[in-house]
Amino acid sequence: MALAALLRDRGMMLATAESCTGGWVAKACTDLPGSSHWFERGFVTYTNESKQEMLGVSPETLLTHGAVSEATVAQMARGALAQSRAQCSVAISGIAGPGGGSAEKPVGTVCFAWAVAGGEVTTERCHFDGGREAVRGQAVAHALQGLITRLQ
Repeated sequence: MALAALLRDRGMMLATAESCTGGWVAKACTDLPGSSHWFERGFVTYTNESKQEMLGVSPETLLTHGAVSEATVAQMARGALAQSRAQCSVAISGIAGPGGGSAEKPVGTVCFAWAVAGGEVTTERCHFDGGREAVRGQAVAHALQGLITRLQ
């Protein structure tokens, strides 16, 4: 995996903060032999309470913007760095379906944040088509590609 090589070459460790993907990004990373050299830890924060307790997401952000928002994933990404020994992180929160969507945030809406220690957090909101598994799979691929892009 290109991400593994980039992280190894830079001597960096990765932390993940996942909601709708339920640890799938962490699984994809740790499926690779030698991942302990570049994967530090993963946080699966499915509820708002866990986002607050484990990653320091503010209640105000959740109330104002919701769990599926760029503001929330930015705080999740920062929190993953703060609560780990990693130098980069990715955070994901979305609506994988089949229910839970709204006119403003339909099923398939996923927000991402990528953070590198000492740098800025970048965020993105995407919409993916398909059922629950398809949305989640596309989110995992997008999260990993986003890390590669930001580390190159």
